[in-house]
Amino acid sequence: MGGPVWDLPFGRELLNLWCQNPTDDVIFLRQGLGRGVKQPFPSLGTFVSTLSQRRDAGGRSLAGGLMGAHWLRHARELPPICSGVRQKQRLSVDALPPEVKAPFPSDPVIPPRSKTSKEFQEDVERAVQSGDWKELRDFYLTTFSSFTEINAAFKREANGSFNTIDDSGVNGKFVNGVYDALLSTPQDIQKLVLKGIINSLLREWKGPRTKDDLRAYFILVQNPQYSSTSTYVIYAHLLRQVAALSEADHHFLVHWLKKLSARRFRQLVERLLQFISARLLPAEPDELPPSAKCSWWIPSATKVLSLFNAANSVSSPPIMPFTDFYNITLEHMDYMEEYRSWQNYGNSSRFSFCQFPFILSTVVKKVIIQKDSEQQMISQARQSLVSKVSRRQRVDMKLLFLNIKVRRAELLRDSLDELTRKRSDLKKKLRVTFVGEAGLDMGGLTKEWFLLLVRQIFHTDYGMFTYMKDSRCHWFSSWKCDNYSEFQLVGTLMGLAVYNSIALDIHFPLCCYRKLLTPPTVPCDQNAIVGMATATLDDLQQAMPELAQGLGQLLSYEGNVEEDFYLTFQVFQEEVGVVRSYNLKPGGDRISVTRQNRKEYVQLYVDFLLNKSVCKQFAAFYHGFHGVCASDALMLLRPEEVEMLVCGSPDLDLGALQRAAQYEGYSRTDATVRFFWDVVLVFPLDLQKKMLHFTTGSDRVPVGGMADLNFKISKIDAPTDWLPVSHTCFNQICLPPYRTRKELKHKLTIAISNAEGFGLE
Repeated sequence: MGGPVWDLPFGRELLNLWCQNPTDDVIFLRQGLGRGVKQPFPSLGTFVSTLSQRRDAGGRSLAGGLMGAHWLRHARELPPICSGVRQKQRLSVDALPPEVKAPFPSDPVIPPRSKTSKEFQEDVERAVQSGDWKELRDFYLTTFSSFTEINAAFKREANGSFNTIDDSGVNGKFVNGVYDALLSTPQDIQKLVLKGIINSLLREWKGPRTKDDLRAYFILVQNPQYSSTSTYVIYAHLLRQVAALSEADHHFLVHWLKKLSARRFRQLVERLLQFISARLLPAEPDELPPSAKCSWWIPSATKVLSLFNAANSVSSPPIMPFTDFYNITLEHMDYMEEYRSWQNYGNSSRFSFCQFPFILSTVVKKVIIQKDSEQQMISQARQSLVSKVSRRQRVDMKLLFLNIKVRRAELLRDSLDELTRKRSDLKKKLRVTFVGEAGLDMGGLTKEWFLLLVRQIFHTDYGMFTYMKDSRCHWFSSWKCDNYSEFQLVGTLMGLAVYNSIALDIHFPLCCYRKLLTPPTVPCDQNAIVGMATATLDDLQQAMPELAQGLGQLLSYEGNVEEDFYLTFQVFQEEVGVVRSYNLKPGGDRISVTRQNRKEYVQLYVDFLLNKSVCKQFAAFYHGFHGVCASDALMLLRPEEVEMLVCGSPDLDLGALQRAAQYEGYSRTDATVRFFWDVVLVFPLDLQKKMLHFTTGSDRVPVGGMADLNFKISKIDAPTDWLPVSHTCFNQICLPPYRTRKELKHKLTIAISNAEGFGLE
């Protein structure tokens, strides 16, 4: 078992913890490790032989812990943990060297402990006042010496089972108190705790697991000491063991984690994200062990982070926004290589962040989708060029673009004809030309085309979509027709908007985007049903809140449902001025709604409204979107992220807009510019959104942030009694040189509150 001492998995931290008696040999060894000089002990065998003569403060041999650490490094490594592969195997205790074997009954009896949170706090106060930390030192030394002692200290009932997902059986208040006090204790106590955790992890790395083992992991992962990089080696081994637990154990952990306070939960998530970032981009080259020797760190941490993400997802409402799980550090890595690796190796044992897409920001996912589409576009363009050359035809560079030529008077019809005729070119870069108008499309004409087309399609008079005033959302009209190509056009527009980085002023409820990912990639079977997502009353609440409220009242009604509501399993819908009836199930018009079957009625009604009544319309819409954005990258997206890609983010930061703004005719220090920002930055949120809509055509922010808007303030030579003018296709607002802040505020408020008739509006 010889080998350099640096190969020990816990490295310098283990030496600092176990070497309590600073002999000359140990001091020399520490200095050698720290400075990179030749070690006084050429091998671990020599080192252990020397340390076996040494004793720690408790009279125990210093060699035992280090031998256990060395075994853990050189024993068979677990493969990287990923979402598709779970490590089922466990190492037997018989494989451990004698130095770390300890008697451990298969079902140990937990010794009862009686210390309460109040008593512990009193101990802390006495120690702080007197300076005598002996009692607390003994408590921490005992508590973290083994999984059994951890359960003895923190389990509400020492030998109770508590084998439920609803109750971990852990005294959370006591755990919080012990950990809160730990960081304020002397350094020797904190080292004792780390040493105990190391011994516990070495001793407990065997199977099968009991729920008391699971409780110990649940408690240990909350330790605040892992915020320091000096403890990352220990933290990594804890995470590896937690990541390698069985699926059933993970199920319990997910439900126990969601019972943590929001503050504790967030702290643990941020600690894991920080750990991953530090491993990816360490602040100092020698701060952590070489990456080659700890390639399992990031997979283990990401797998554990996925348990927190799952806990957040099953909580209602979520404990923290899903965007807080993004790791921004990953925006600086080669994420296209990650994506290609994921595509090539799928759910094999090879780790990829794409297996855990919750950690990838929308910015990363957007770039992956766009670059993936670009690769497909380049491939198509290359085939077109090769075909032209092989036939000795003249090569036209227009082949590289999706060229749309439309008449303003026939905007919808021409757009539909062009996109239908050029369906094979949808993945090419978009260029728009308005017939009879001079001008090269540098982005402005494309955006204007989107704005005008969306405005026409979603107009209530056109009838394709119904506007719900209460939710301020659009939903698909249920009228039947022979041709659903216009719904396919809307889906195509949304796909083109994502690909061409255009934020559309479209308002669909979130369930629409969930349906758009059902399934996330187009099935091989062309006759397969798409867009039939599971619909709930919460989904209906987003689209039709009044109806959802009425159905909720039906579910909670205490009276006689059958006599008071007089409902059957038949519903009515108005389609193009005609009221039609539909049975929610066979013979529904003859089946009364009762207290016993009302849940079934509500579920069938919601499914009818959001799925069955619009299935053909939505299927055309689905295929239009996926015709442009067909990519495995869609499997990485949440419905909320699809909405952000199509419409932009609702989170406004006009301070960021100010920093990114460009000027034409004005400078940043001109009075009118200063007046403008003084006024806009203190606007209430609704006016800020109206201002953004007035100048850009949408009240939402592109995924890349305000800088992607290319927002411009331009000077116009006009009397100051003129209102500001917007050019939404260029994200531009034009201002006369106003004399006072009050005058500018008055004119700007009028303009953005009644935008109809100004600029392109």
